[in-house]
Amino acid sequence: MEQANRSKSTVTIAGWAFALCMVAGCGTPKPVLRICTWNDYIDGGVVRQFEEQNGCRVEMKTFESNEEMYDKLKAGGSGYDIVTPSSYMIPLLEKEKLIQPLDHAKMPNVRKNFDRSFAEEILDPSFTYNAPYMVTYTGLVYRKDKLPKGLSADTWDVLDSSALGGRASLLDDMRETIGAALKSQGCSLNTARQEEIDKAVVVVLKWRKNAPVLDNAQYKESVASGEWLVGHGYSSDAIQMMLKDPNVGFALPKEGFTIAFDEMVIPADAPQPDLAHKFINFVYTPEVAKANIEGVCATMPVKGAIESLEPKLRRLVEVDADTFRRGEVLLNIDDSPAVRDMYLKAWERIKAGR
Repeated sequence: MEQANRSKSTVTIAGWAFALCMVAGCGTPKPVLRICTWNDYIDGGVVRQFEEQNGCRVEMKTFESNEEMYDKLKAGGSGYDIVTPSSYMIPLLEKEKLIQPLDHAKMPNVRKNFDRSFAEEILDPSFTYNAPYMVTYTGLVYRKDKLPKGLSADTWDVLDSSALGGRASLLDDMRETIGAALKSQGCSLNTARQEEIDKAVVVVLKWRKNAPVLDNAQYKESVASGEWLVGHGYSSDAIQMMLKDPNVGFALPKEGFTIAFDEMVIPADAPQPDLAHKFINFVYTPEVAKANIEGVCATMPVKGAIESLEPKLRRLVEVDADTFRRGEVLLNIDDSPAVRDMYLKAWERIKAGR
């Protein structure tokens, strides 16, 4: 009986504690916005500011390639509210009903503040499913003080040099790496010609003798430390490294390079679509976009953001017109199963090393 009274007393105390907690508001958990994006691709200060203004938490996950991101969404139940695929993936995500149309009434800043000078690079300027996020350029990040004499990183041919001694890497990304080889041969990185893709495979296999690692993240630390001499990588990563170390350089090869627009989309099964719209609207505020550019070191197409940057950073993130013309935007190949299959088989050969 004494044991029963103690149990009853314990239950009563627990009940009062629960009631007091509910009155105090601690019984209502904060909503959680889950974002899946590239590594180091949203400034931490911007995230914290959004959390404070909206009484929520933001959870960040990363993906290392568009194909990995696609597989996560395709599997269903990812729990993500925002993902940031490259533009060329959006038609496929739309076709397979993996993303939902955006409600621009909930995010008026996008159409109001979008910098129209970037309009030609946007594959869907209607912004039906997409809100442009960042533009990056893919090239070669390298150690200026350690690159062997006579080698220059302003050409893809540097990857063909045995002087690298295996201390280099290529992106673990089908379109980027095959695209680099295509550009090195004077071809479009969106080619649908089997003979050009086959030729690109031969080129990449030669490069892999000197750049054996396929990697999307480690190159930042490995090039920065001098362990690797050259890393195939993104301009945003390179600029972050260059701001920390003057011995790090970045080159956009003279034969051509990838221009990538990554865009914010909301998955069809997003648990918090309203909060996702709020976040997209938030990062399209010029002062927030400026802070995000400073943290990520890539260009956001938001009017007033780039112009207000500190001159040194602005010089790094902006690409001059002549250089820009050498770049090419990745296009969607998924509308043609035959073309997609050519690239997939080519990538399988590269992965297998034959």
